[in-house]
Amino acid sequence: MKIINNIRSFLLEDDFEFRMYKNKINIVNYDSIGHFDSNKIIIYYSLGYIFIKGDNLVVSKLMKDELLITGEIKNIELRD
Repeated sequence: MKIINNIRSFLLEDDFEFRMYKNKINIVNYDSIGHFDSNKIIIYYSLGYIFIKGDNLVVSKLMKDELLITGEIKNIELRD
């Protein structure tokens, strides 16, 4: 049973994570979007929320469990 759980965990990753790139941030396994405008975005996840500030922020990719934000990202804070 442990092998099956390990394979399932590998294939169906459910941990919150984010990756930063130049003028982009990719967020995976979030719960909800709390606020969105061109200067501020708040994304909730299981342990708190991520607060993103910047200019010309746009959600370029929006899926059930993943989103991509582009724009001039100036500050990212993880809060609980």
